[in-house]
Amino acid sequence: MAAPLVVPGRSVTGSGASGRAAARPYLGIGLKVLSALAFTLMSAGVKTLADRFPTGEIVFFRSFIAIAPLLMWLRWQGGVREAVATRNLKGHVLRSIIGACGMFAGFAGLSFLPLSDAVAIGYASPLLVVVLAAIVLHERVQAYRWAGVSVGFLGVLITLAPHLEFGGAGGGGSTGALFAILAAGCSAAATIQVRKLTGTERTGAIVLYFFLFTSLLGLSTLVLGWRMPGWSDLALFVVVGVLGGIGQILLTESYRHGDASLVAPFEYTTMLWSVLIGWFVFGQLPTASIALGGGIVAAAGVFVVWRERRLVVERAREAAAGGARAG
Repeated sequence: MAAPLVVPGRSVTGSGASGRAAARPYLGIGLKVLSALAFTLMSAGVKTLADRFPTGEIVFFRSFIAIAPLLMWLRWQGGVREAVATRNLKGHVLRSIIGACGMFAGFAGLSFLPLSDAVAIGYASPLLVVVLAAIVLHERVQAYRWAGVSVGFLGVLITLAPHLEFGGAGGGGSTGALFAILAAGCSAAATIQVRKLTGTERTGAIVLYFFLFTSLLGLSTLVLGWRMPGWSDLALFVVVGVLGGIGQILLTESYRHGDASLVAPFEYTTMLWSVLIGWFVFGQLPTASIALGGGIVAAAGVFVVWRERRLVVERAREAAAGGARAG
């Protein structure tokens, strides 16, 4: 796996210019699992709202409200002004356009698909990151990683298969699947752009400018017709936005306290959360093909990360042995 996993409505970055904290791997894993839960709960809230409100309205509230916890976190980290200073505004705009398209598509997909199906299809994103990293960033991708990606794509095809029946009763699922795969592609492209930005930009700037841009883009859909939310729906909008902001903070902090190769596989706990939430909240359980396909993708991703970590350990041992011989 070439990068941390990405799902619609989510921005993933490392600690950036803020530096790494002392390694506390179990804390990093715990924060990662909590971030997965926060984002899955956010998606469940979006799915609940999607039946009654336009996608643009949901995008606005999710992004605008998430700015508040983000600013409080940046303030706690040591200052907002320094954190959001930028030298590459054009890069932020490009990243935001790609990410906003992914958020719109992902939220639209949730209105057609069961929660667990949308999550499983979203697992295509890290696979696409590997492909785009080789094409766009000219990264060297070793054979074992291509093998993992190939197996992962097989799992994605198994996941998509029940929804690829256009017309008739399957039309809604097909539309949702197309939106979900589009969201995965946009998320992968956004991750590549984030990689470029992290060379000069801080995490706070990348996330804040994304939230600001998607807020403005969502607000622009007001002319297409919004529905005035009641108090209960307004409260749910707030919860969705706060969960999105808190999930981003937990995600960023998880990679600060633990190596990406150790923490990243716990993103797949989103499938567990989505199954439980889908069952208890929406009365939906994943089909056999969704469970099989999602399991294959998760296994392929874990294999790639495990192999990556093993290579790092082997190189570290070789370097230590070489240093010992030289001494």
